[in-house]
Amino acid sequence: MEVTMGSCHVHSHSHATGNVLVGSLIATTAFVAIEAYFGFRSGSMALRSDAGHNFTDAFGLLLAAVAYFCQSRPGNQIKTFGYHRTGVLAAFVNALTLVGLSLWISYESYQRLFHPPPVAEMTMVWVAAAGLVLNLSIAWGLGGHDGDLNLRAAWIHMAGDAATCVGIIIGALVIRSTGWLVIDPALSLLIAVAIIWTAWDIFKDSLNILLEGLPKGIELAEVTEEIRRVGGVIDVHDLHIWSLGSEAHALSCHVQIEDMPPSSSASILRTVNHILRDRFSIDHTTIQFEHMRCALADSSCIVTPRHQH
Repeated sequence: MEVTMGSCHVHSHSHATGNVLVGSLIATTAFVAIEAYFGFRSGSMALRSDAGHNFTDAFGLLLAAVAYFCQSRPGNQIKTFGYHRTGVLAAFVNALTLVGLSLWISYESYQRLFHPPPVAEMTMVWVAAAGLVLNLSIAWGLGGHDGDLNLRAAWIHMAGDAATCVGIIIGALVIRSTGWLVIDPALSLLIAVAIIWTAWDIFKDSLNILLEGLPKGIELAEVTEEIRRVGGVIDVHDLHIWSLGSEAHALSCHVQIEDMPPSSSASILRTVNHILRDRFSIDHTTIQFEHMRCALADSSCIVTPRHQH
């Protein structure tokens, strides 16, 4: 029996991206205060809703910045896999915050649909235009997230806010030309729907990682078949694949091989690890070689291995 552990691959994070997160946090926090002030002054529920949305963005950027620096820390005797899931946990909390905000916006907007108050349309236009420039700038700065779930959550927030600002500008111009005040709370309801839409994918992906589900884009049957094609491999069983973070994946399995000395099986191990790394981006592996079928090979249940993070 041979057991081998692959090294845990730690992705390098650019210092520039960390600076973008911190700068974006400062700019967004300042804009939240400005937008909330003008939202109350103009009487626009849409501006106040967007201010609330931007507040969760600021909170999300804070989580993203903290998680971004934490997840680059190496493993230790307590956190043996390092802090990869810090960013995933931040994205999960961020998504829950967005859902809570959307429920509050929906309630307030529903109340105003029946008795919409007057609003200052041009104030809405200029504040939303400033928000559009800010959100597009931050989204551009975070554009190269390279699959990092935490950064993708922040990027989606900014892109969604930019679209919301466009909607507020159009709505304010329509109110100015038609006098239809109901457009303002209607826009708030649309903002609430947009918030839930942007939160869903992040919530689903982060929850899958936290529950140690199969990484997105990887098929268990395809991985099994690729390992079976390696010369000298007879069968594969007790295969488990999970994510340490949004970009770091791990695998453990039992591989039945032909009866041979351990020194001869080294080439099989190298080939299997090469396939897992290049085809499926799986860098951390625990592979147990066997020369005969074990009890787990005939078991239909899958027992998820326990790991301390």
